Amino acid sequence: MKKSILMLLMILFSGSFIIAQTTVWKVAGDKITTPWAEKVNPMNPLPEYPRPQMVRTEWKNLNGLWDYAITSSNEQMPKTFQGKILVPFAVESALSGVNKTVGPDNILWYRTRFTIPSTFKKKNILLHFGAVDWSAEIFINGVMAGAHKGGYDPFSVDITSFVKGSGPQLLELKVTDPTDKGQQPRGKQVANPNSIWYTPVTGIWRTVWIEAVPKTYIESFKLVPDIDGQTLAADIKIKGQLPGDMIHVSSWDGATMVSEKEVATGTVIYLPVKEPKLWSPENPFLYDLKIAVTRNGKTVDEVKSYFAMRKISLSPDENGVLRMMLNNKFVFQYGPLDQGWWPDGLYTAPTDEALLFDVVKTKEMGFNTIRKHVKTEPDRWYYHCDKTGILVWQDMPSGDLGGHRWNTNPGMEGGNDKTRTPESETIYRTEWNSIIESLFNHPCIVVWVPFNEAWGQFKTVEITKWTMQKDPSRLVNSASGGNFHQVGHILDMHNYPGPVMPKPEIFGSTQALVLGEFGGLGLPLEKHTWLDKNNWGYRSFADADTLFRTYDRYIDQIVPFIKRGLSAAIYTQTTDVEIECNGLMTYDRKVIKVPETKLRDAAGKMYKSAATVKFAK
Repeated sequence: MKKSILMLLMILFSGSFIIAQTTVWKVAGDKITTPWAEKVNPMNPLPEYPRPQMVRTEWKNLNGLWDYAITSSNEQMPKTFQGKILVPFAVESALSGVNKTVGPDNILWYRTRFTIPSTFKKKNILLHFGAVDWSAEIFINGVMAGAHKGGYDPFSVDITSFVKGSGPQLLELKVTDPTDKGQQPRGKQVANPNSIWYTPVTGIWRTVWIEAVPKTYIESFKLVPDIDGQTLAADIKIKGQLPGDMIHVSSWDGATMVSEKEVATGTVIYLPVKEPKLWSPENPFLYDLKIAVTRNGKTVDEVKSYFAMRKISLSPDENGVLRMMLNNKFVFQYGPLDQGWWPDGLYTAPTDEALLFDVVKTKEMGFNTIRKHVKTEPDRWYYHCDKTGILVWQDMPSGDLGGHRWNTNPGMEGGNDKTRTPESETIYRTEWNSIIESLFNHPCIVVWVPFNEAWGQFKTVEITKWTMQKDPSRLVNSASGGNFHQVGHILDMHNYPGPVMPKPEIFGSTQALVLGEFGGLGLPLEKHTWLDKNNWGYRSFADADTLFRTYDRYIDQIVPFIKRGLSAAIYTQTTDVEIECNGLMTYDRKVIKVPETKLRDAAGKMYKSAATVKFAK
């Protein structure tokens, strides 16, 4: 009887605790929200494994309600905190439950406690942050364990020597973010949002988790497919390796092993993939991959991953105009400018379902490409693109703007690169390198874009050549719509609202020609706007039918461009963002302004035109 009463009391207490925890969090502010906002579980937000290309079984998600405080820049770690924040949503967002601005002169503090699973014993403990904007110092049990600067790249801290043998572990963060008052990459964030510039994003905005690894473990790897040679090159880095350790790699098509190899650590593996199934938007086939470190025939560490056999390259057509090729065939790349903003989560989608929604809708609208605009995404977004079959152009998030002249016409004098300080250059180079390293293995990414519209554009030739050397397996679009240089694989023009293209007879023999932005057809819809008034588009319409007629006319103008030499076009944009109402969907994703079938049929005209382009035999 006593045991029954005790059990009942424990159940009642635990239920009360859960209720108490959930009542301290609610969606903050008065802005519109997506349908997924109500599905956010404050006790377990974004629970999915955050790194699908490097999966381990022993891990623990640390997302949830943490303590937060905002103090002046000269204050130390606060003894008392101001309330709860829902991690991983930025403090300025509605889903954080806070909806406050930090500003460049203040510090954002985080605090939480976590326990280490018993299965982690005698192993190293890695603490992972998907992204923290911008500068973070990490403390474990009151001792500084690591630091990181960079708002768009993941990072990890080995906290093994800082954790206690048992009981709760104290995790604290100190975060500063100058937004547009600093030199760091910041994308579209500004202190005073207006026009095409949006709300600041400060602090943790991707998943935080811990995982257990052995003393010798797989630290990272690079995968480069070669469809012509029918091999996959795997360069695997091992931490804490011992003499005699081996690397065992196997590729799989479902339950069928395709190939396997075992080599000494420090050796690049060339894994045969005979008669490969090629990845494309029409058939986004992914092979499974297992990577293990072995010692004396026993597995020391193992991760699961995946890869695709695909190739992105350039080749001249029968008129000598360079074309962007996928798997040695000309595929016209058409996609939206995708900024990856959410009215409730800002940089962070409310749920994984929401993250997938944008990718799937893009495909249903007839696009085969996404230009990820001056922002990066969590690994799961690229995973969804890998699985769905979307080609991705990945921008470097811009920063340190101003101090330059912008010339939008190729071959014309007038523009100039910005002169950055040595500190600013170092910040850019460090983060761009880290972004490429972290996203390298996603087959969906086919183009790197170092600069956009001369925003912070500097040493273009040097940065472009460095990017090409860093990753020879992809194309580099040196400056989308920016100041043009005869460098990189692509010449990219922007024009609003209607389409244009670079002259193929002048530029087509040296670079692929693309229209990196056009459109921006605006349609604000009542009850689905960030602000009730003063919304805008590059060209505004009163109804969806009129908007689509203009859109369709622009597509008809692009069709002959493709025959002349155009390889790709990017339409602005996937969704409305804050006061900018240029999206094919409303900001809250509740209204698709033009039916997917009509958009898909329009895009089909361009793909049919591309199919008629001939190449010399």
